[in-house]
Amino acid sequence: MRCPFCSHPDSQVKDSRPAEDGAAIRRRRQCESCGARFSTFERTQLREVTIVKNDGTRQSFDRAKLERSVAIAARKRPVAPEQIEQLVSGIQRQLETLGDSEIPASRVGEMVMDGLQQLDSVAYIRFASVYKNFREAKDFEAFAGSVSEQGE
Repeated sequence: MRCPFCSHPDSQVKDSRPAEDGAAIRRRRQCESCGARFSTFERTQLREVTIVKNDGTRQSFDRAKLERSVAIAARKRPVAPEQIEQLVSGIQRQLETLGDSEIPASRVGEMVMDGLQQLDSVAYIRFASVYKNFREAKDFEAFAGSVSEQGE
């Protein structure tokens, strides 16, 4: 593994342990050249997943991008980072086991919406406002009203 500090091509593994409920391995490494320490994560990937955007463009599934968007929706809400990690891991596993190598972005969005609806209604509404592209306050108000009716 290349050192992120000095770009030396070799590093030594100092410690390994399970992470993300056993879905990944966290490795603590030390650069053989500069001595800097850093962590890497190793995850099982069942298949390469390509996301087909609404405009027809294709891009590889990016777990970090999904994690970032969920974290933004849940910012300043009582949602633990572990819950976000579990949601993202669950979505990634679902995508990899669907059997299709190309998955529409709308399908991923629906999976996130389903997960966030279970975690926190405000995070759910925040994500929906971007995902469904609310243009006016009345769109937001109508959606929020439908969420509060479901909760009753």
